Amino acid sequence: MSARFDRYLTLSVFRPLNFVGFGRTENCVPILMYHSISDDPETGVHPYYRLATSPARFAEHMQWLRNLGCVGVSVEEALAHLAGGRSDGPRPVGITFDDGFRDFHTAAWPVLRRFGFSATMYLPTGFIGAERKVFRERECLTWQEVRELRAQGIRFGSHTVDHPKLHGLPWKDIERELRDSKAQIEQELAEEVPGFAYPFAFPQEDRAFAKTFTEILRGQGYQNGVTTVIGRVQAGDDPFSLRRLPANSCDDEALFAAKLNGAYDWLSVPQSLVRRVKARRGET
Repeated sequence: MSARFDRYLTLSVFRPLNFVGFGRTENCVPILMYHSISDDPETGVHPYYRLATSPARFAEHMQWLRNLGCVGVSVEEALAHLAGGRSDGPRPVGITFDDGFRDFHTAAWPVLRRFGFSATMYLPTGFIGAERKVFRERECLTWQEVRELRAQGIRFGSHTVDHPKLHGLPWKDIERELRDSKAQIEQELAEEVPGFAYPFAFPQEDRAFAKTFTEILRGQGYQNGVTTVIGRVQAGDDPFSLRRLPANSCDDEALFAAKLNGAYDWLSVPQSLVRRVKARRGET
């Protein structure tokens, strides 16, 4: 899927339709999905799939949120606002980070703090330690930094222990990934951990897997789970399969605003179709 193609359709076709009310939902909350806040050029990676957002562009994203009358919040705060059905005050936008990279502490948190925003960080606990560890060739947070960030208002959730592709693993291994990661974060923070982020692409095409996976999440004491499925969260959505909006350095102001306002939600349909085709070919 071409990043320029999806940008063109979003801004030229679906944004105008959005302005006249097509596909709009009033009672919904966007949840942004970030990974690394760094100047990594990700050479050879197509813009649509890039995981890095430069510190300068991330600061612009947060400024654009403020300009649009939005406030960055944790997933739990976003869901509470949605459940309350409130329409007064700043519009909440969930801000999430996957993978527990150190650059959240050095590059993202100073920006969030300046704007008075919060966020949720999902940790693959096997790469978070008392000493610095590395995941995907990037340094990760330490538990001391996690505790410091939590004291300043950042929420944390599980991103498994080892960040494996869960789809296809034995259920006992999946249960261990969910149980042990949650238990370790709760031990380190001395509080309940309600949220989970699914690593890699969520297998939305496998309904039986998704149903059983949700049952395991619920059984392990989780209260919500975010996925890689594109879209915004609406009132009444399954709290264990929440949609998100991917963000990276390629999101300029026009595309960023269009994502927040629902003009990017159309992409969930081809996203689902592509995954179904790949599943039939045995590619997922």
